[in-house]
Amino acid sequence: MTSEIETLLSALVGPGSQPDGPDDAKLDYMIMPEEMRVFSMASIPADAADHGAGVAAGEAILAALNRVAAGGPEESVDLAHLAPADLAFVDQLLGEGEVSVVLGESHQAQESVLAGVWRVRQTGERRGDRVDIGAFPAGFIAAAFGRAQGEVTIPEKTFDGLFNAPALIAEINAHIPGTATRADPHVINLSLLPHTEGDLLFLEEALGKGDLIILSRGYGNCRIRSTGTRHNWWVRYFNSQDTLILNTIEISPLPAVAQAAPEDIADSAERLAEIMDTYR
Repeated sequence: MTSEIETLLSALVGPGSQPDGPDDAKLDYMIMPEEMRVFSMASIPADAADHGAGVAAGEAILAALNRVAAGGPEESVDLAHLAPADLAFVDQLLGEGEVSVVLGESHQAQESVLAGVWRVRQTGERRGDRVDIGAFPAGFIAAAFGRAQGEVTIPEKTFDGLFNAPALIAEINAHIPGTATRADPHVINLSLLPHTEGDLLFLEEALGKGDLIILSRGYGNCRIRSTGTRHNWWVRYFNSQDTLILNTIEISPLPAVAQAAPEDIADSAERLAEIMDTYR
């Protein structure tokens, strides 16, 4: 997992992804490595009889998934007590899906092939290993914006070639209040708005950088990053040649492309029930 996280971070914040210096500032979006195509089908381990604790964990995940699918709150199933062989059994059972999440240097999450079922790992002094069931891993958003600014201010730093970016500050600030209760996100589509490279650098500085990175291949190659401003996200889409084709700022609790929909969670409950039937 550590090598995967380093790959994720280097793709978004590594060399070439940020300006080289004040005199030659540029935005250069890195190529997404092929090994990040992590989708794989769930499978039924043949040696389930040797992994009673792993099977029990699968049953606990199914029970929690059924409750969430029925409209209950998100749940977590702790896996920290499992032996390595049983953890491997659960990993094989769930498979790896299309959404990967990194929060700072200590938290990683990978959606399984069952939408709404997330493998979450915590490293460092407080280690953890669990499965979260819900639209998105529990606590990640609150942690990402815990120290975020409540509104955007004009950067003190000067930028050459500004065109439209300063005018967007008022628009962003006007849509931050009420975000949690607003039905639809507010999206600023920079791909359709005339702008300069200086505008992009200005907005990056004004919004600040967040620690939550989301990579999704369910809707093409989508890369999402939280900002240093509450409810503000960079949402960028790339084509198969890794060329940026859509660059947006989204003001929402969480971009929909990163979330598991209720109907998908219900479908996941049915699929996991079919798999677990083979062990009963």
